[in-house]
Amino acid sequence: MAGLADSDLEPADRRKLLGRAVTGLGKSAGRAFRGPRAAANWGADLVIAAVPHLAIRDLDTLRRHYDGKSGEDLADAIIRNASRTTAGIGAAGGSVAAVEWTAPPALLSTPVLLTVETAAVVAVEVKMLAELHEVYGVPVQGSASERASALLTAWARRRGVTLLQAGRGFSTVLGAGLRKELRDRLLRRMGRNLTTLGPLLTGAAIGAELNRRATRKLGDEVREDLRKQARKALR
Repeated sequence: MAGLADSDLEPADRRKLLGRAVTGLGKSAGRAFRGPRAAANWGADLVIAAVPHLAIRDLDTLRRHYDGKSGEDLADAIIRNASRTTAGIGAAGGSVAAVEWTAPPALLSTPVLLTVETAAVVAVEVKMLAELHEVYGVPVQGSASERASALLTAWARRRGVTLLQAGRGFSTVLGAGLRKELRDRLLRRMGRNLTTLGPLLTGAAIGAELNRRATRKLGDEVREDLRKQARKALR
């Protein structure tokens, strides 16, 4: 799952990796066939398992990767790159679905494909949020599990990670309330992505554009929140 968040994957490699993920993860996907909420719960489990393994780049690494960019230019580049990556995942999901439409028995795996594709998109977006925090001088601290919890909170609430009250750290385990937020937001995203699973390759084009727009919107919302946090810190 974390591998699908790699922005350097070629389209053909992304399709193959998505197909392998659907096949491999599908073995544990019994819940995905019990309805949308069950699929969203399974998707949340996939995301929670993947996020601690994401390769988050620090500020120096980001600047080297993006030709010395800094500040707003660097944030623009990170959001643009993440948007292209999620567009690529949407196109890959649509392409895989187009093949499935020619093989009716394989349609049974559609809930699995939709859930895995959505979870992969979330992984890319969480990585984007983590790297935006690096750009704005508030890197997310803690163990891998603590950072994952903080970043999933930020993704679900579409805000930057805030400093903790009373010196308390983030829990390494997501509470029931946050898991519900994560599941509900995944459910909304999955509903939107249903349009990518149409016949032929129309779904691939639609899925790519929907993901691109959604990722850019999320990135812009969180970077604005991080700007506000930075301004408050200077007062």
